[in-house]
Amino acid sequence: MPTLSTVVDGLKLPNPFIIGSGPPGTNLSVINRAFREGWGGVIAKTVSLDASKVVNVSPRYAKLHSNNGEIIGWENIELISDRPFKIWEDEFKRCKDAQPPGALIASIMEEFNKDAWIELVQRCEAAGVDAFELNFSCPHGLPERKMGAAMGQDPAILEEVCGWVKSATKLPVWAKMTPNITHIEDPGRAALRGGATGLAAINTIRSVMGVNLETLRPEPTVEGYTTPGGYSSKAVKPIALRMVMELATMIQKEFPDRSLSGLGGIETGEDAAQFILLGADTVQVCTGVMKFGYECVKPMQDQLLAFMEKHKFETIADFKGKSLPYFTTHADLVVKQTARKDAQKAAVAASASATKKMVANDAEWTGDDFVKQSNDLAR
Repeated sequence: MPTLSTVVDGLKLPNPFIIGSGPPGTNLSVINRAFREGWGGVIAKTVSLDASKVVNVSPRYAKLHSNNGEIIGWENIELISDRPFKIWEDEFKRCKDAQPPGALIASIMEEFNKDAWIELVQRCEAAGVDAFELNFSCPHGLPERKMGAAMGQDPAILEEVCGWVKSATKLPVWAKMTPNITHIEDPGRAALRGGATGLAAINTIRSVMGVNLETLRPEPTVEGYTTPGGYSSKAVKPIALRMVMELATMIQKEFPDRSLSGLGGIETGEDAAQFILLGADTVQVCTGVMKFGYECVKPMQDQLLAFMEKHKFETIADFKGKSLPYFTTHADLVVKQTARKDAQKAAVAASASATKKMVANDAEWTGDDFVKQSNDLAR
């Protein structure tokens, strides 16, 4: 009987489904709801020491619909938590005092200031969190303060900050990667060199959702203006899968003891299975919860279990990374295809040759080859 329970970086999770940092983990009330619904873990909305600098606007979401009305893309220009950190400290403690069945993970972000990062880590750990996710990936709102993606796009800074955090805690530390970069392995490698115990990928993709053809204003429109935001939902899944594959390949070769949490457009158990097949230990869902509610974790668990049962996998580890060996270069694809075609041609030629040697009429029988000719005709 397959099981979804798993252990990642020492975290005992009832299943690999984790709430991704964002609105679904924005306060204790919704975090508790997530645990009641059966999520394996919750990554709270990103916090910093000084929330007074965070001011959200409305509207701050825009949606992309398919021709049948389905939401396939979601843009947001929402910032990190605007709630005072003292409130978060209290809520982290209250959450853990209630002994939730899964892991409570703090998503944290600060400017390039060692003391601030260390203070944030120590205070979150004192409040009882189980692990950290370092937000090096938010594509909007805070890069002007050299936070989020602006930090995550600089491998040298990334490595240094991961070192600061790891020096301040023995808890698991995941570095969340930005997709807004050419080669995601570069910052991923830097984070692991700095001491991160794992990576998470991907955060949202910097985007402009569209322009209203009536008002001629880009959306979401705030006082007639907007700013590029973060793109998520099922339309980003192919990009997320590619980047997870690249990071998992790098981790296998260079950091085999480190973990990977995959996210980007996951809405079903089948989606989750694909991320795990490409090397993810856990999967995160954020926009999916905003579209379908916290209860979406139940059918996702059932679908993933059905996939495992079909293929006779007992644990997540049984199929983690199982599809990675099937990636290669385009040049190697040409070699493989040429070899297959050559083999087919050779088989056809051999068959034709064998057919040609068979006796076609009585004049072809010979005394020396009589037995062989008889056997050939028997085939």
